[in-house]
Amino acid sequence: MTHILLVNPSDLVSKTADELKKQKLVTPETWAKFVKTGHHKDRLPDQEDWWFIRAAAILRTVARLGPIGTEKLRTKYGGKKNRGHKPGKGYKASGSHIRSILQQLEKSGLIKQTEKEGHKGRILTPKGMSLLDKLAVQMAKEEHKESKQ
Repeated sequence: MTHILLVNPSDLVSKTADELKKQKLVTPETWAKFVKTGHHKDRLPDQEDWWFIRAAAILRTVARLGPIGTEKLRTKYGGKKNRGHKPGKGYKASGSHIRSILQQLEKSGLIKQTEKEGHKGRILTPKGMSLLDKLAVQMAKEEHKESKQ
């Protein structure tokens, strides 16, 4: 886990998203191109591969904060809604796509359900940890090469 904390999080998420897409570990649901990611959003996601990016971000979050469940992830990916002249108010993200991504990651063997010290949720499996660690080490080596030049 130490390697994933040493690299830039957004670079790790984008690299992990590419890897999830390439290995077909996660696949977007048929309804994914029509939905907003939460009640607080005005529009659909702009990126075509938002599903893979969200799956990679969820995988990294599970690695950092696990055991973690759908409700905490909904809170994490939620945001403030623009309510016109009324003050903004915080809303949780949609739970359907988060739950579906968690189930797909579980099916591919990257995470598993567990209960640890009274907290139920999902944690990384050794396969998921090796995937994130491998990508982080690869990124660290590339950064090291660039800094030497």
